[in-house]
Amino acid sequence: MLDYWMRLHRQYGCHIEQVVLFLKRTTSEVAFTEQFEAVNTRHRYRVIRLWEQDPAPLLANPALLPFATLAQSDSPNTLLEQVAAQVARIESREERANLSACAGVLAGLRFNDNLIRQLLREDIMRESKFYQYIRQEGRQEGRQEGIQEGEVALLLRQLTRRFGTITPQLQEQIRTLSISQLEDLAEAFLEFSNVTDLINWLEVHSS
Repeated sequence: MLDYWMRLHRQYGCHIEQVVLFLKRTTSEVAFTEQFEAVNTRHRYRVIRLWEQDPAPLLANPALLPFATLAQSDSPNTLLEQVAAQVARIESREERANLSACAGVLAGLRFNDNLIRQLLREDIMRESKFYQYIRQEGRQEGRQEGIQEGEVALLLRQLTRRFGTITPQLQEQIRTLSISQLEDLAEAFLEFSNVTDLINWLEVHSS
């Protein structure tokens, strides 16, 4: 936080008020620390733990409705129903879809998916550009994972045919490689004489 403050002050020279927002309930000491101290230095900032906040102001402001799903409540399910009801009152269909999607994402930190879909209506969320972006990112990640798994399986078969059994430790190292690294290994292993060459290659290229 001190580093961020210095960068902003140096560039803009304006008043800076820093706020750290914790969404999900935690007992981590970081969430209850509001200043940094070192020799001759004390830097204060504000910490908001959302699970301690009164939901009323969040429910009253449409832009803050998604945050209300994580606010303090003795009956979380009732609170989610209130958020859904407030979202449903928004006249603009596009705004309603966007807020519904954002509320659904944050609510996922606290509620199960079935309840979220039931109350926030997935058909409305699907109209949101934000929701569509998340879905597209998920599909892209799935495709990437599928390609990576296929590359790993092919490489392991080729390495096993050439050098015999590949130890679980080496297999795990190979699975952690990126797609580009797997492609590099697929070319490099053609020049390997034994498993030691593979071990040496992985030591250099794997993280």
